[in-house]
Amino acid sequence: MVNRMHREVRLAARPKGPVADELFEIVEVPVPEPGPGQVLVRNTHMAVAAVMRTLMDEITDVPMPPFEIGAPLNGPAVGEVVAAPGTDLAPGDLVEHRLGWREYALLDADAAHRVEPGLRSDPAACLSQGPTALMGIERGAEVRPGDTVFVTGAAGGVGSLAGQIARQFGATRVIGSTGSRQKADRLMGELGYDAVVIRGAGPIEEQLRRAAPEGIDAVFDNVGGEQLAAALAVANRGARVAIVGALAGQLSVNGTSTSRIELDTLSLLSRSITLRGIALYDHLDLVPQWNRRFAEGLRTGTLTFPHSRLRGIGQAPRALRELTEGRHLGAVIVEL
Repeated sequence: MVNRMHREVRLAARPKGPVADELFEIVEVPVPEPGPGQVLVRNTHMAVAAVMRTLMDEITDVPMPPFEIGAPLNGPAVGEVVAAPGTDLAPGDLVEHRLGWREYALLDADAAHRVEPGLRSDPAACLSQGPTALMGIERGAEVRPGDTVFVTGAAGGVGSLAGQIARQFGATRVIGSTGSRQKADRLMGELGYDAVVIRGAGPIEEQLRRAAPEGIDAVFDNVGGEQLAAALAVANRGARVAIVGALAGQLSVNGTSTSRIELDTLSLLSRSITLRGIALYDHLDLVPQWNRRFAEGLRTGTLTFPHSRLRGIGQAPRALRELTEGRHLGAVIVEL
């Protein structure tokens, strides 16, 4: 039986600083009725990500439409089909889609992607940011056997998987960056990082030179700013640098980006260093490849899914706030 009403989270105001609970409004609205070719999904899990803070602004540099005031936010979600008249989907099918931040979602059938039955035991794993991590390691940084790899933002939903994938591609030394000693210890103790540089514990370049005395061969950059500048300074001849994110700018709270750096192009040229900006929307063919790799890795224990889980749609604003404050390691999931 479908509930008559459900809750959704709307953007109440544009942020003028950090994410705060008063920027959101949780409202109760009627559950929509699907028409021919539409799918009604009861969402079971949704994910939050740093880009959502950027999309709360009226104008952004991200190639995605910003959230609208008074409208529900959106983002990755997984749920069970309730009704799908005139489509190939059936009630009970598990699907992935982009209409999170609500308990029920109505969408066109081509926007709901069926999850292969039995592929993953935990539906939350469907919301990993593994495709981005795989893209950056394989096609961006082109990690090779014997490489020393530096992953910035290593404790996030992307970085916590990127280090594991780099090892699968043959990296012999994997170095990460994060914002606290506690997270650094977990990255080394739980996720196989060999060393971690810590933001605020001294100049990043000095820490990185100690962690990588023989230099860096491949860089998976989630952050930009000082961390990218340090990586370029320590990079070996022929190093490959994948620009995957810009957290230093996305999570700035005063409107001033800290992700920008000055480039010494002569130094890059003389060392034959490759910089490549790379985004998942150009590499969507990797998604099914990742799904198979991840499912196998979870079964065999060769991959783990670090994440935090909050319960109830009322916790969604808190989830995004705590993610932007750096309180969690790995992905942040809301179980609805």
